[in-house]
Amino acid sequence: MQLIRGIGNIRPDHHGCVLTIGKFDGVHLGHQAVCKNLIEKAKQLNLPSSVMVFEPQPEEFFALEKAPPRLSNLRDKYNQLKLLGIDRLICIRFENSFAKQSPTHFVENLLRDKLGTRFLVVGDDFKFGYERKGDFAFLQQIASQCGFDVVNTKSYQMNNDRISSTLIRQALRVGDFSAAKQMLGRDFALFGKVVHGEKNGRKIGFPTANIKIKTPKLPISGVFAVRVHVNGQDYDGVANLGVRPTLSGQQLQLETHLFGFSGDLYGRPISVRFINKIRDERRFNSLDDLKQQITKDAITAKAVLSAK
Repeated sequence: MQLIRGIGNIRPDHHGCVLTIGKFDGVHLGHQAVCKNLIEKAKQLNLPSSVMVFEPQPEEFFALEKAPPRLSNLRDKYNQLKLLGIDRLICIRFENSFAKQSPTHFVENLLRDKLGTRFLVVGDDFKFGYERKGDFAFLQQIASQCGFDVVNTKSYQMNNDRISSTLIRQALRVGDFSAAKQMLGRDFALFGKVVHGEKNGRKIGFPTANIKIKTPKLPISGVFAVRVHVNGQDYDGVANLGVRPTLSGQQLQLETHLFGFSGDLYGRPISVRFINKIRDERRFNSLDDLKQQITKDAITAKAVLSAK
C-alpha cells in the first residue's frame, strides 16, 4: 500500500481514485465494511482505492486536552488498511491554513484537481472546511459539477448497536475487552519497537520489554494480562501501561514481562494484545513492595490467559 504524506506529495500520477475520508480510528468492523465496499467500487472503475486521514486529528488540533484518546496512531492505521487491501493511504497534515479553507476549495482543489476523485464515500455526519460549513448535503450539490459521485455509508450494525470508535473506547475504559474485540474484529493492541529503559524490572526479577507511547492519550491504563507477538512467536505476559508512579516516571510507557522468554529484544518490533485488566496503576512505597505486587499480578495473568 502506498502512503502519501502531505498535499505537496500528491503527484500527477496520483490523479484518479475512489476515495473515502475519515478518522478511521481503530479501523474497526464498521471501517472495514466501508473499505470492502470501496475496494469493490475501485475494481469496477479500474482505479486505486484510497483512504484519506488527517494528522493530527481535527479534535486534537483544536483542543488536544478535550480530544478523545486514540485507538490507533498513523502506523496502526496503515498496517490495518494494508491488510484490508487498500491501495493508497493519503495523510493530510491538519494545520491552520488547511482548517481555514472553504468547503468549495477543499473539494475543487484537493478532491477534484489534485486527486481526480471519481467516487467518494463518507459518513452522513461528515463535516469539513472552515467552521465545518461543508457537509454531506453540500457534497451532493457540488459533486456533479466536479465530475464525481458521492454516497454515504450506512452504519455497520452489531447487536442492534452502531459500531463506533466511541463505543470501543467506552468498552475499553470499563475493562470489557471482549466487547472491544467484537467491534474491532481483533484484540486491542499496541505496537512499537523495544527501547532501553532504566532496567528496574530486571533488578526485581521481572525484566520488561519497553515501548515508548507517542500517542497523546490512550483509552486504557493499568496492569493487564497480555499476549505478545515477537520474532514470529506469541508469548503470554503481564504489562503495565502508565507513567510508573513508584519510579517517579513522567512519560507514558508500556512495560511488558514475557513469560518463558529469554533473550535480547532491543530494537525489535513487538505487538502487545490486551486480553484482560488486572488492576489500576498505583504507587508503592518501595521496589520490594512493587516486586511482591508484580508477583501476584503475574500469577493472576497466567490464570486469566490459561482460561482464554
